[in-house]
Amino acid sequence: MQQEPVETTITVEKRTIDHIPVTERHGRARDLFTIWFGSNIMLLTVATGVVATAVYGLPVWAAVIALVLGHAVGGVVMALHAAQGPQMGVPQMLQTRAQFGSYGSLLVVILVIFMYVGFFASNMVLGGQAVSSLFGLDETLSIIVIGLVSVVGAVVGYRMIHALTGLMSLVSGVVLVLAFVWMLGVHQLPTGTFHTDGATLSGFMGTVSLAALWQIAYAPYVSDYTRYMPRDTGVRPAFWATYAGAVLGSLFPMLLGALVGAALPAADTVTGLQELTPGVGGLIIAVFGIGIACTNAMNLYCGALSTITVGQTIFPRWVPGASARAVVSAVLFAGAVVMALVGKDNFLVNFTNFMLLLLCVLVPWTAVNLVDYYALKHGDYDIDSLFERDGGRYGRFNLIAVACYFLGILVQIPFLSTAMYVGPLAERLGGVDISWIVGLAVISPLYLFLMRRFARFSGHRPVVEAGGVA
Repeated sequence: MQQEPVETTITVEKRTIDHIPVTERHGRARDLFTIWFGSNIMLLTVATGVVATAVYGLPVWAAVIALVLGHAVGGVVMALHAAQGPQMGVPQMLQTRAQFGSYGSLLVVILVIFMYVGFFASNMVLGGQAVSSLFGLDETLSIIVIGLVSVVGAVVGYRMIHALTGLMSLVSGVVLVLAFVWMLGVHQLPTGTFHTDGATLSGFMGTVSLAALWQIAYAPYVSDYTRYMPRDTGVRPAFWATYAGAVLGSLFPMLLGALVGAALPAADTVTGLQELTPGVGGLIIAVFGIGIACTNAMNLYCGALSTITVGQTIFPRWVPGASARAVVSAVLFAGAVVMALVGKDNFLVNFTNFMLLLLCVLVPWTAVNLVDYYALKHGDYDIDSLFERDGGRYGRFNLIAVACYFLGILVQIPFLSTAMYVGPLAERLGGVDISWIVGLAVISPLYLFLMRRFARFSGHRPVVEAGGVA
């Protein structure tokens, strides 16, 4: 059937978690570069780079190596999820029903909702600090204003988010270059910025983990922004466009943050950027602050889709539309405001711990999802079953997937190294956190083996075809 032309004007998106028919597919793989490049150039990314030098105490040279390594590895895991959207045409977390079952998936989806709200809150804190610093407004009021701007993007939906991030790819990219030029060429950095002492294995691996998680944390997002792509987009174009956009868009702001942390370790991100870029600091903060609003629209949009996924699982006859997304977005916004106001006074430490603990619960999900998609099902899923209350051919629970998920969390605990908890094996490794590596290495082959050997006990139902049982 010939695909009809799709209207390109920005209107309120009517669909939420329902399947996108081929007649409504549009876009090119290169559009995926701008959505991830533009959305990552923001204050929170810079603040994460500050952690490498100001919190972990790494010299700049070690921070650069750790950040490059973490993004390069984590980006592979994240971008492999991007190719699922054009093939399946549904949001990322709805796909989780195909691995965990209709009810088994709820645990993962609910945890991911907390992740979206946590990122939204973190962005609001930094955005609020930027607005307060630039315009002298009350910080609490500024935090709420930044959040409200993001709500608009989430309510309008997919097209507006793509348009905004495309614009910010150009504007933020130019300003990012300006910040580096000003900091390294025009303004003289404080003496000792490029010191060579302080590199530790625990700090190095902590930075690698932080960068890897930054990428892996986008795994639940990516199909939400590729599900409108034509089915013939291709795995490789979708992978490389997403990988390049996300890795480059996050690596360079983090490198900028590492410079800020090395030069002014006691300053917050906004103050540090302003001091190191006199004359243009206001422009840089303003653009990176606008970038936060775009990224937070993505957080809220994905959070709303995931929340709707939970509701539709419990009430399968519910057909949510744009109004449902608007209401859910408002509720999530309210929760994020509370989180932001409570945690804003100790932001960097709270955010670092949040990221590292988040890694622990995301890693086993991404291992199960990728192995199931690429090694077991090869992208061939029954879309209708995803919307059935009993899970259709995938059942209510895939016991193997659920067991692997919990085991994936358990095997990581001894290797965790955070301010709140250091596992016994992490202590023996001198505080080095390799939990996410252990989780991926254990769960990926284990899930593959168990599903191939014991799939009949998983809860998945055999497919009845014309010639018998498949």
